[in-house]
Amino acid sequence: RLAAAELTGVTVEITVYDTAGQSAQAASAAREAVQAGADIIVGPLRSDAAAAVSVAVANSNVNVLSFSNNTEIAGGNVFVLGNTFQNTAARVVSYAASQGRNRIVLVHARNLAGEVARDAVLRAAQASSATVVNVIPYEFSQDGVISVVPQIVSTVRDNGANALMLTSDSSGALPFFAQLLPENGLDTDAVRMMGLTRWDTPPQTLELSGLQGGWFAVPDPQATAAFSARYEAAYGTPPHILGALGFDAIRAVGETASATGRLGAADLTASSGFQGANGLFRLLSDGTNERALAIVQVIQNQVATIDPAPRRLGGFGF
Repeated sequence: RLAAAELTGVTVEITVYDTAGQSAQAASAAREAVQAGADIIVGPLRSDAAAAVSVAVANSNVNVLSFSNNTEIAGGNVFVLGNTFQNTAARVVSYAASQGRNRIVLVHARNLAGEVARDAVLRAAQASSATVVNVIPYEFSQDGVISVVPQIVSTVRDNGANALMLTSDSSGALPFFAQLLPENGLDTDAVRMMGLTRWDTPPQTLELSGLQGGWFAVPDPQATAAFSARYEAAYGTPPHILGALGFDAIRAVGETASATGRLGAADLTASSGFQGANGLFRLLSDGTNERALAIVQVIQNQVATIDPAPRRLGGFGF
């Protein structure tokens, strides 16, 4: 509603349907919405529910802007608005290459999320001047993490790597790696630690000694702060972390409708960029999205921006 209120030259009418977090109810709600005259569907969050909605409205020429970041469901009449591994990998890897950190060892869990992350990094390297010199999978368990640490250290040394890409997050293997890799001889000054996930959630993760000096990507901090301030001024509380995706969806819908009078896939992807809650973004013809991200570094347990989010899209490896 905040996004709708900020639009000029177009009125967006928002009707809310409860999915109860269930695929079947989401599909039923989507059919009901289309029958009531909906031009586009915003949501749902989970990829399974979004896939069900896609099927339910497939013959209605109505597109779905899901809040998911699962690119497996993207395409056809479904766009995913969540930040994807492809976005982050392209940004971090291209920046690393520009800084001479171009020999990367990639470490990922031997599960679906880890393999999606691995593929995103490999594609990013192919599109840049960086080389993934070795890929190391590990079993997604405490024992699996502990046992793979010596292999990571020796692989970095044997391949002359100057960067190490970790795809794990703070609730998974990241804290173990941050502690055990330096303890097992990894020189984090000579080898830049890089992350495919956000290391600042929770903030305590930034205190891990092994992550000091490391790089990861975040949405445009200035845009995020400005959105949060506008939201809090309007509603009295800070926005939920997923609120930004709702804002982005309505911004894309409103600006596209204002410019073209239509909300077809070709119309939604024609824009060179929408100014979203977390910065510039655009929708791509394959149903994914491209977002302008900043590169930050962990310095003395704090996050410092070392390369601001680009002011135009397409400039960092896409």
